[in-house]
Amino acid sequence: MLLAELEVRHSRPYAPTRRLALGSLWLPTDPPPGFGGLLLAGVVAAGVSALEDDETLDRVDELLQDLEQRRRIVQPRVLHRFQSDVHGLDSSTHRLVGEGESLSLEIDGHGAVMPQILGALYAAGHLSYKVREEVFRLLRRATRWTGGIDEKLIEFLTGDEAGSFRRRGQPNDELWALRLLGFAPDSEPARSDIQKRFRTMVRDAHPDHGGQAAGAGQRIQDLTEARRILLQTA
Repeated sequence: MLLAELEVRHSRPYAPTRRLALGSLWLPTDPPPGFGGLLLAGVVAAGVSALEDDETLDRVDELLQDLEQRRRIVQPRVLHRFQSDVHGLDSSTHRLVGEGESLSLEIDGHGAVMPQILGALYAAGHLSYKVREEVFRLLRRATRWTGGIDEKLIEFLTGDEAGSFRRRGQPNDELWALRLLGFAPDSEPARSDIQKRFRTMVRDAHPDHGGQAAGAGQRIQDLTEARRILLQTA
């Protein structure tokens, strides 16, 4: 059964410019973030897990934050120009499907990765303000995924709320990691925020930068483990 669908229109591989637009959308978000929000997060997670350039990932996070805050988006962003005209653009279609209580993502992998990520972010930016908070929370969680496109990704995005996709809490180890790195217990920090916070706190904990020598090694180990928990998904 088809539960949600996203069509991303993008430049063909041989095109001299990098353009993208949105095609047909079916993104149910009731209750938020809904199947539509889950699909958008799945597309983002599938894309960022294939990227290794930290600078590019940071720029994706910045665009996510700008869209969430409804800031003016000057084009191009992340080397791609978002537009409404779809003439001459290729098409990639992503779907969330269900069978019984089982959910699975059908990610169209024939196009470049970046347009798919950006298309999902821009689609989220078009959603009603009533559901944006929950959808963008899920998208921030998606930026931390490093695994494959499988049932573990669905579990990571939905937690134990597969029926309604509403947050009820996090495992104790994730709560510990959030608190150790100074994030609110109910937050979903983006990957770049986790990395920046980790680097700052490790630097401050090091004796060469004013940290207490006693216990510095354990402190740095704890910070490293907290980062691993928040970034590792399997």
